[in-house]
Amino acid sequence: MIKTQIQVPEALFAEIKKLARRREWSLAETFRRGAELLLETSVDGAPPASDAWQPPTSNSVGWKGLTAEQLRDLAFEDEARSLGPP
Repeated sequence: MIKTQIQVPEALFAEIKKLARRREWSLAETFRRGAELLLETSVDGAPPASDAWQPPTSNSVGWKGLTAEQLRDLAFEDEARSLGPP
């Protein structure tokens, strides 16, 4: 086995530590299992993680020509329809 050192954001580390405690795993075991899962689910030819997905801009999803107020009003109307009669 190879021993290594990694850097993890504090919030992620706290969640991983909680998971390890719940599963009664060591942190090393938890990271190994995470790496194994990543390799199992990774698709060959997938874009590298540095090419993060970005949602489309509003110009490309059909909101062209609506003001912010019109869009807000439509959202409230849609919400009211989905909730049904008062």
